[in-house]
Formats: sequence, C-alpha cells, structure tokens
Amino acid sequence: MHRLTITILMAAITFSVATAQEQKFSITLNNTGKDAKTDVPEVVTLNDVKGHAFTVKSATVSSEGKELPCQLDDLDNDGKADELVFVYDIAPKSSKTFDITLSAKYAGSQQRTRVYADMMLNDKKGKHPLITALEAPGDSYIYSDLYHHGAAFESEFTAYRIYFDHRQNIDIFGKKTYRLELKDTGFYTSEKQLSEGYGNDVLWAGQSVGCGTLKLWNGASPQNWTDVRLRGQRIIAAGPVRNIIEVYDLGVKVDGEENPYDVTAVYTQYAGHREVRVDITLDRPMNTPFLCTGVQKIGTSEEAQNSNGGIRQEGFVTTNGIAASWGADFPEMGKKDIFPPEAVGLAVKVPRQYVATTSTDDLNYLVVLGKPGIQTLHYYVTFGAAKEIHGCHNAQEWFKYVEDKAFENLD
Repeated sequence: MHRLTITILMAAITFSVATAQEQKFSITLNNTGKDAKTDVPEVVTLNDVKGHAFTVKSATVSSEGKELPCQLDDLDNDGKADELVFVYDIAPKSSKTFDITLSAKYAGSQQRTRVYADMMLNDKKGKHPLITALEAPGDSYIYSDLYHHGAAFESEFTAYRIYFDHRQNIDIFGKKTYRLELKDTGFYTSEKQLSEGYGNDVLWAGQSVGCGTLKLWNGASPQNWTDVRLRGQRIIAAGPVRNIIEVYDLGVKVDGEENPYDVTAVYTQYAGHREVRVDITLDRPMNTPFLCTGVQKIGTSEEAQNSNGGIRQEGFVTTNGIAASWGADFPEMGKKDIFPPEAVGLAVKVPRQYVATTSTDDLNYLVVLGKPGIQTLHYYVTFGAAKEIHGCHNAQEWFKYVEDKAFENLD
C-alpha cells in the first residue's frame, strides 16, 4: 500500500534456516533499464517471510559488505512490525543482492536518519512536547494547540505539514540546501536561520487547495472538512528512511448521501524523494465522486503581481490527472518584510483510473477523484522551490520536470 512501484525492478528471495532468535535471507533485485536508479524503496512484508516463529524486534540490511539504513514499521498499531523498509542505489542493467537479518532482540541503531517527522503541542512554556497522535471531535478547535498546526515531515529535498483543522491543507517548506531542517526550524524559520541558508515556508494557500490538499467535492467546487464527527492525525513511522502520516475523518457528511463516510488518508515519503504518495481508504465504496485535489494558482493577487519581480502565474490540468502550477506570492502574510514573494512549482498526479473529471476555478487547477464502486485510491504530490540550488528556477524548467521526471516509475 505504501511503497513506490518501480516496474523495471524484479526481486528474487533466497531463504536460509531460521533459529529461535534470528532468520537470515537474501533478496536479489534487478534493474533491467538503461538508467541508474538512486534511493529506490524496497518494502518487505514480514508475513511473506516464512520460517521464523518469533516476533521481529530489529533488523539489519547489508549489500556488498556495507550496512544500509532500514526500519521496521508497525502499520496497524498492534505492537508488531508489519514491514521492513530500506532504499538503495543500483546501476543500469545490473543485479544487487541484499542480505537481511531479522532478530527477536531489540538492537540499538547508529543509522543515519534521512527523514524526519514530528507533532508537538503548543506549550505556553515553550517546551512543545512531542506527541505521536491526536484525536478530537470534529467541532473542536485544535489548530492553535499544536505547534506548526499539525504533523510535519520531511526528506532531504522537501518538507510538508498538514493542518489539524477543517481545511487539512498541505503546506510546504522549501530548502536551499538538501538536508533535514525541521528539527531546527520547527517550520518557523527565524531571520538568523534564514541568513544562515535555512529554508522556510514558501506558500500561502489561503482558501485554495494549496499543494495537493485532499478536499471534499460538492459537484461544483472544493469544500473543507467541516461536518465530521471525529478527526485525527497519527505518525505511523518517522525514519530513518520512510515517513508515514495518517490523517482520518470519521462520520463525514457528504452532499447527496444519507449515511456519512469514514475517510482515511495516509501520506508516505521516502528518503531521497521530494514527492509524497497519498493513499485514501473509505469505509465503503463511493456512490458518486466526492473527493478532489489539485494545485493552487500561485500569485494571482494584485499585490503579489506587483511585488514578485514579474513572475507570471502559469499552470494547467490534464485529463490524464496531472495538475501543475508555477508562480510567486508572499509565503507569510504577517512578515512580508522578512519573507518576500517566493517562486515555487506545485504538482499532483492522479492515476488515470481514479480521475472522474478535471476543473479549474479562480484559485485552483483541480482533479475530481473516484468513480462509483471505488473504495481505495491514491495520488502523488510534489513541489519545487526556486530557491533550491540544484532545482527548477522557472516555469519552463518546472513543467518539463513534471512531464519527464517528477512522477517517473511511481505507478
């Protein structure tokens, strides 16, 4: 459910004899393509690994004598690991073997963390204690009680946060240098940090869908998640190579439906990747499409157009489920003297089988999601900031990246 599918790679698993405390086996992965691949995610479902009778508490992955960062993830919160995850590089037209050890013993890890995620309470004493989950009635105002207003997560390339309120907007944090920064900035970059080369919040979403936000669709326009019984967020996994964030709304009232829906969205980001996969599950098949996503038209206000250095808002949405935009606007309205307009590119990709229709309005390029009978679906979100040293610096470069590379090998 949470892995990226690299269609040119094939796996062969060789098992060895398991003991009461360990099981060792190998996986051989083949790249049949002509291009090298970096940071390819590999997910091993532990239920598929036969032969061990113990509960897996730790794991190691190595190749050619070198240990790779990996992690065990408990997806259903039952206290038992469900998946082993690692990322790897592989040359074109080559094979690579990975030696894996599952253990019944806990083991301390010195692995380099390549992703980061957190949720924090907005403590008045400034301590901002970390939490991993929060659930509240739909009419509770929790937004200001959370530091950076919801779960935040990042890879080296991009950082995101998801608002814990009726909007559930995806907000974005652009970086000059490819590194982890959220632990230092908390999504609120200071003037000093900005002068030292740290990134910052690069988008003001306002009433738009922002960067790939999941919204309700009433048949004419995007709608916020206002009429829900219960909402929650949970950090399922937070590194060292994969973040998984769960956002759920229970008892969602949908126009034209007598019975409410339960809607769960799972956001997954891997080390070495700027994009996020969004997996959506409903408690029952939908009757008519009632979800949408997309990207905002950036910098459409007169003030932004007069202050953004002549950067023109551009964008599009295709019937194949890709929406993309480029523009510049003030990222933090209350600090315009510190944070001037920033150019960014936004994009989403919805697999064709989940595209009901496409639309545009004054604020957005939109894709309406789902078809009658669908209960699970997914899409991808990505962005690039013009401030990136090695990124896209104009609309033409961004749209070419979206067309050629942004969603390569994801389905």
